[in-house]
Amino acid sequence: MRTGSEPVTARSPLRMRFWLGMWGLIWTVGGTIAFAWVGRTGWAIACGVLFVVVAVDLIMVVRHIRQGPHYQPGRDIPPYDPPYDPDRG
Repeated sequence: MRTGSEPVTARSPLRMRFWLGMWGLIWTVGGTIAFAWVGRTGWAIACGVLFVVVAVDLIMVVRHIRQGPHYQPGRDIPPYDPPYDPDRG
């Protein structure tokens, strides 16, 4: 529900989340390779699983970025009235 107090210049955190995800992707690939190189199979598998999680998150972030901005009511549309609750008076 809109209250009318939303920030006028709110920005999406998707680009920051994309770059943090890229940073995580680099570290998980590096960790997987490094742990596999020294023979730590369990840690290599853990980094590989984390790599998959980060990659799926990046796919979703890119999908949301490509969708573009969604409709938001402008200043000329007043906030909605809260629903009436007869028990609250």
